[in-house]
Amino acid sequence: MVGALREQILILISTPVYIFIIGLEVFLSNYQHRKLYTWKDTAVNIYLMMTNSGIDLLFRVIYIAILGYCYDHRWISFTHVFTYWFVLVLAEDFLYYWLHRFDHEIRLFWAVHVTHHSSEHMNFSVGFRSSVFQPLYRFIYFIPLAFLGFKPLDIVFVYSATQIWGIFVHTEIVRKMGWLEYILVTPSHHRVHHASNPKYLDKNLGMFLIIWDQLFGTFQPELTDENYQPKKYGLTKSIGKETPVTLIFHEWKNIWKDISRTDIGWKEKWFYLFGPPGWSHDGSRRTSEELRKEEENVEEKLVELNS
Repeated sequence: MVGALREQILILISTPVYIFIIGLEVFLSNYQHRKLYTWKDTAVNIYLMMTNSGIDLLFRVIYIAILGYCYDHRWISFTHVFTYWFVLVLAEDFLYYWLHRFDHEIRLFWAVHVTHHSSEHMNFSVGFRSSVFQPLYRFIYFIPLAFLGFKPLDIVFVYSATQIWGIFVHTEIVRKMGWLEYILVTPSHHRVHHASNPKYLDKNLGMFLIIWDQLFGTFQPELTDENYQPKKYGLTKSIGKETPVTLIFHEWKNIWKDISRTDIGWKEKWFYLFGPPGWSHDGSRRTSEELRKEEENVEEKLVELNS
């Protein structure tokens, strides 16, 4: 009961804050003559958020019950309140990093997460552009937390709280945040994450803390336009005509097309499903690493020509 009330209070507090900061960003973008928002893009963000929220509400009873079962069979218990909440935030953010990383590195999960990256804009409303079906499997990553003695509703609460920060970092208005750049995921870090330039692909995957990216080799600082090409938001390949159906299911359709091929074996079908996005059996497409390597080769050749 207390956990559910805590989450309701969080929603009541955060909702007017969201409205205020989005309104402020719209005002500043118009004042600065920058086209950060469009009606269509914002409408899509709301549509995907509502679809995701509906699935989450329908499925919540199930994943809370599963986490509850694991908590009832917990291995340890915390007695110190501060330690309990500190470890929960740290451990949950660590597990979210791996959830997010696998969403980028395994095509089956990328088919879910791709909706969040399909916007060619960067503003606070893009933070609501949800990975629609993620609630169906996200809780699996948090099962270890329940076994470690963390209550299911507390796990849900911390996820919701850190997600608020995850929404705030979707902006071009805030440039740098000083010493916080070394600890937290900042707007600068997250602009890199949403950019489709080769150097930026699959980088800065944390939700709240940037330390996981620094530890596991996925950190990339935001570069100036003088040191690198301007950021391009969105996907490396456009999905074409956007409809309520194609926005969510376009990558599922592409996966089905690939695994239905009759000229490849089961190994290739497996990689089309669980390999990295962009993998192809004949080399006709490029993964993030291949695109990055190609760009590095071009840069090296340019350096050689200019030297």
